[in-house]
Amino acid sequence: MPRQVDHASRRRLIAEAVCRLADERGLEGVTLRDVAARAEVSMGAVQRCFRTKEEMLVFALGHVGEQVAARVRARLVRSPAQSAATALGHAASEFALLRDEHRAEARVWLAFLAQAAISAPLAEILKANYAALEESFTHLITTAATTPNPPIPLDPHHEARTLLALADGLTTHVLLGHLTPPEAEAVLDTHLTKLWAA
Repeated sequence: MPRQVDHASRRRLIAEAVCRLADERGLEGVTLRDVAARAEVSMGAVQRCFRTKEEMLVFALGHVGEQVAARVRARLVRSPAQSAATALGHAASEFALLRDEHRAEARVWLAFLAQAAISAPLAEILKANYAALEESFTHLITTAATTPNPPIPLDPHHEARTLLALADGLTTHVLLGHLTPPEAEAVLDTHLTKLWAA
């Protein structure tokens, strides 16, 4: 049992090294040798955890997705929403990675998105992440839309997809400097306000 715990811990350590390198150089700059050096483990240790670079990247992407999801859950616990609509706003804001402290994470996320365009295994991980988020957003929108009397006439599934795409796009605009984080937050808030006024 201790060996399994150590193996899992080492895989996470390596995934974090991959993310730090991806933040600095993009995924094209991530080599097994550099990951081993950054994680302060031997090349053999990396190869015992991951047979190929792609397997290592798939695990690292899953690790990033888990971190984002955990932060969304923590935000909802830390700032309990008064309604499903407020919870949706919190979740979308966290997913969009708009704050300055999330800049490195946003760069890593976009590096993986770019690589997923040519890597089917990475694309599958991202599609699963998006599907889970879409399901959560759909649930929150359904709840928020049916609470008023009369209910708000929305297509929750369509609106969840729209919100997911908007949040994702805002990540890019902030990262490139086209929008400041407050400007992007304002775009998100305006969209949500109009949603409930439908």
